[in-house]
Amino acid sequence: MTQMRSTYRAVQAVSKGKLEIVEKPLVPPPAGHVRIRVEACGVCHSDSGTVEAVFPIQWPRVPGHEAVGRIDALGDGVQGWKIGQRVGVGFLGGSCGYCQPCRSGDLVSCQNQEFTGIQHDGGYAEVMIAKASGLMSVPDALSSVDAAPLLCAGLTTFSALRDSPAKAGDLVAVLGIGGLGHLGVQYARHMGFEVAAIGLGADIAELAKKLGAHHYIDSSTTDSAKALQALGGAAVVLATAPAGKAMAQTLKGLRPRGAIIALGVAEEPLELASVDLIFGSRVVAGALTGDPATGDASLQFSALTGVAAMIEKVPLAEAPAAYAKMMAGKARFRMVLTMT
Repeated sequence: MTQMRSTYRAVQAVSKGKLEIVEKPLVPPPAGHVRIRVEACGVCHSDSGTVEAVFPIQWPRVPGHEAVGRIDALGDGVQGWKIGQRVGVGFLGGSCGYCQPCRSGDLVSCQNQEFTGIQHDGGYAEVMIAKASGLMSVPDALSSVDAAPLLCAGLTTFSALRDSPAKAGDLVAVLGIGGLGHLGVQYARHMGFEVAAIGLGADIAELAKKLGAHHYIDSSTTDSAKALQALGGAAVVLATAPAGKAMAQTLKGLRPRGAIIALGVAEEPLELASVDLIFGSRVVAGALTGDPATGDASLQFSALTGVAAMIEKVPLAEAPAAYAKMMAGKARFRMVLTMT
């Protein structure tokens, strides 16, 4: 293994909207944690929670929660992981194991869990420290660059679909064909669903079909709810677009006992008529992400089926520009920072 320097490069947020590249001192991992030599890190819209101070942030803070790399040091008490092993770190920083949600098996809702890149430094760096309980195992069949976006965008869509009420052969609609949606369409197709992609504009139709959609609905010219009902009604609408109005418009497109699963965080309120929920017993739910075991499964599933993000690779030093491009909605579809 290459000898580590006494410092490493990182890109950190120093104030609202400002990123800068710095050298940080190499430190050993504390008990229960590992130190990772990062090979790739995705740039996710949720990084704005750090950079734009959507969450309370203690500056400076290194963003990034789609990090893949190799363990180069183990803290005291770490078991089940070894030096040189390739691992992934997602949004959830590692569960405590003793709070009520943890004891009930709901690790995602751990009451003592930190968020990577928000309460502690994330993956916009050559090195990071991570809690062992939050690590995911990366299959050899996936490169670090390909695996990185799957740790958040991939895990979120995979977990939501796998835990949804839809069964193989059911109609599943994916609202929004962007960073989350282009993965959601692929996962839905490979899970055996009939897939309808909902987007804005006829120019997305070819991409949606290429990703695996059986149907494309252009919501700029078509009533998406009526189009879904014409197909028999959706068991699930996976709402990846951060658009409350567009999400609400799909409610009547659900079959009885169908569900909207909201993944995209919209600034506008989600306005629904209770009659549309009650008559049809429809539900609206949210999904944050998945636990590490589900992360392992999503990575393995991706390797087996060929599900992959559309990626633009950018060197770490250009992280501020990559972040700006992502925030401007110009990424197609995931930006990934590389450290070499």
